[in-house]
Amino acid sequence: MPKKRAQEGTSVIPGNLHAPEDCRAISEVLSRIGDKWTVLVVSTLGDGPKRFNGLRHALGSISQRMLTLTLRALERDGLVTRTVFPTIPPSVVYELTRLGRSLLEPVNALGLWARKNRSAIQQARRRFDNGGNKPRQEA
Repeated sequence: MPKKRAQEGTSVIPGNLHAPEDCRAISEVLSRIGDKWTVLVVSTLGDGPKRFNGLRHALGSISQRMLTLTLRALERDGLVTRTVFPTIPPSVVYELTRLGRSLLEPVNALGLWARKNRSAIQQARRRFDNGGNKPRQEA
């Protein structure tokens, strides 16, 4: 059996990504960090600790419920800490943990890639939607 090579421009990740336990682990982590709000919350907290309303204001269209759910999930996964200060009313501050800060580089790189390639993706979608990528006939 020939040895698999990486496609040009990609790298080979060690290990067998098709082993069931690896697939589940990768899928679980990517589903957490890959959703829209997680990426935006992590990026926003990359600038430093924020109070709930400061985060909500910075994120714009997020609902209070969705922000609460996202922050709880990030806290559960060890990416964010929640500190309550005994004031009246209580003041709550959210901050990235060391693990959360380690996520900033790939999240920022993915955001940069998305901004850089958005136009090309939109063009590809238009070509596809206009029939430019018809299925190939088998010989």
